[in-house]
Amino acid sequence: MKRIAAALIAAGMALSVVPAASAADHAQLTNVRTERQPTFDRVVFDLTGGKPQDSVQPIAEPVSCGSGKPIAAKGVEFLEVRLQPADGHSYTGPRNITTGLGTAQSVVFTCDFEADLSIAIGVGHRNATYEAYFLDNPLRYVVDIKH
Repeated sequence: MKRIAAALIAAGMALSVVPAASAADHAQLTNVRTERQPTFDRVVFDLTGGKPQDSVQPIAEPVSCGSGKPIAAKGVEFLEVRLQPADGHSYTGPRNITTGLGTAQSVVFTCDFEADLSIAIGVGHRNATYEAYFLDNPLRYVVDIKH
């Protein structure tokens, strides 16, 4: 009986220290869209759930976070978008997209593991100038890359 009580107390302590994650706590990617504007190409990530932390940084080439192997994608330079906590588990579209645009040439998933979602955008020129921001109602993350 003492062992059962000790196990229940230990389990209760562990649950009180580690909060339970729920779908409402983090963002879920539902769609990826691209479009050409007169002075920039736009990549839009449609999201549901909570607003994640974001970052965008240039990378030499996209690599898989699981294996570290390069991922083939069109582009001279890449911008890696990172959203945390977020996942793409409910996203049913392609994970390696050739856009047909001149500036934002490709979109490729590099990581979707433990609420870390990273997606690389292949850019058709070096030293890309970009702006990244959230839009609300509905929640979207937008990356505009100048031509």
